[in-house]
Amino acid sequence: PYADFVTTTTHKTLRGPRGGMILCKAEHAKIIDSAVFPGIQGGPLMHIIAAKAVAFKEALSEDFKCYQKQIVKNASALASAMMDKGLQIVSGGTDNHLMLVDLTGINVTGKEAQFLLDEVNITVNKNGIPFDKQSPFVTSGIRIGTPAVTTRGMKEEDMVEIAELIHMTLTDYEKNKEAVKERVKQLTEKCPLYNK
Repeated sequence: PYADFVTTTTHKTLRGPRGGMILCKAEHAKIIDSAVFPGIQGGPLMHIIAAKAVAFKEALSEDFKCYQKQIVKNASALASAMMDKGLQIVSGGTDNHLMLVDLTGINVTGKEAQFLLDEVNITVNKNGIPFDKQSPFVTSGIRIGTPAVTTRGMKEEDMVEIAELIHMTLTDYEKNKEAVKERVKQLTEKCPLYNK
């Protein structure tokens, strides 16, 4: 092991039900178990345990490995396309499933960006950037991840489209909002949550 403790969620890139996990070396197991139960954790919910078991089983599949690789490809493509549009990615790109966009260059706060993008059906989170001059409630950046769009079946070329839609929204919302909404609708219809 590389760490004494590792924590993670079961509901983000793993695609399971809401929850979390603590992985630790055997020497720390008793103290972790004692800290979690009965103090923090209540009674077990058997349906949630079953759903987590299904998520863990799916995580062992080749399809899941392909999904994880595509998440990273999509994130890299989205970060590159955002930079091509003149938006600054903190760290100059990404090698995982998410990126942090510095909005100071376009004079939009993270709070404003989150609101505007939500209005056109693009979900992001406001997020602080290094040496942020804005408060944590306003921020100068947004965090964008690719697991959800990858689950829908989107690929690198769709990330270029998403970057364009984000840029259009943040640089001229009033002019572009209806066109962006329509293009988001077309993109999600092309890659539905469920096949009929």
